[in-house]
Order: sequence, then C-alpha cells, then structure tokens
Amino acid sequence: MTKRLITEVAGVVTAPVEQVWQILVGDRPAHVMKTEIGEHTVAYQGGWWYRGEWSVTRHPEGTRVDHRVYSVAGPYWAVALANHLFIGFAERTRRSFAEGISRIADQLGCSARLT
Repeated sequence: MTKRLITEVAGVVTAPVEQVWQILVGDRPAHVMKTEIGEHTVAYQGGWWYRGEWSVTRHPEGTRVDHRVYSVAGPYWAVALANHLFIGFAERTRRSFAEGISRIADQLGCSARLT
C-alpha cells in the first residue's frame, strides 16, 4: 500500500495510556470500512482514499495522542482535486482532533490540549 501524508496533529491527555487507549479504540468513525489494531496504534481506512492512523504513547503529563491522515489512493492529483486541493483540511482535522481528545478527557475526568 502506498501512503502519502496529508496532515498530522498531536495532543496530550492527562490520563494513563491504557485508559486513553480503551476509549480511543472504542470510538470508531462512521465512515470506516477497515480497521487495523496494533499495540497502541489503530488505523481506520474508509472511502476510496482515506486512512487515519492514531497512536498513543506515554508522556510526562499522561498520554500523547498522535493522528496522521494519509491518502492511500493514486494518483495523488485525483485525490487532491476530489478534496478541493485539501484547502482548509489541516485546520478541520486539527479542530476535529481537538474535539475528540477533549471528549476522551471529559470521559476520564481530566484535561487535554493540542501540542
């Protein structure tokens, strides 16, 4: 599989890795067709081009959560045109990610922030 990184974002949730991980893998996006789960990594693939990869690692404040969005379709120009050249995509992804880690933090009774 060929992957091309579109955008990435990271944040910290002030809770232990195992707690964040359990919520993260239980919160499957609606558009997902394929899920791959590894040790503290999960990838969701859906539609004809999208692959989102999430990972959690220990951080001095709790858990670092990384999210990367890849295009897995080719040619890349077709993906870019279909997504309006990805104008505003990084900011929408960042905003959605911030909302997601805030929901995790709310469920765990802690805080979250973007890095």
